[in-house]
Amino acid sequence: MRQGGVKALKLRGWARAVKRDVHAIFLAAQDPRVPWHAKALAIGVAVYALSPADLIPDFIPVLGYQDDLMVLSLGTLAVAQLIPPEILAEHRATAAMALEKADKQNG
Repeated sequence: MRQGGVKALKLRGWARAVKRDVHAIFLAAQDPRVPWHAKALAIGVAVYALSPADLIPDFIPVLGYQDDLMVLSLGTLAVAQLIPPEILAEHRATAAMALEKADKQNG
């Protein structure tokens, strides 16, 4: 396999893991066992993602989207660190099953 093909597979795997983790955090934010501060940070990250306000406007080439990527990545990582590992693992499994089900329906 060419090097470009390997990179594409790694990128797809990474994107799939991010999609699963975002769904898992969404599920965890609704779980009563998750601490309130983890839920508050998850809501803050979601609000930032959906907000029209930006640290750096998106029309600035390259930098415009990098701030969004950084805030969302670090925010998601921070939320995942605040959720108890056994609860996060449970919601990751649920999210992975939902992702597989969606892939079967679409493919």
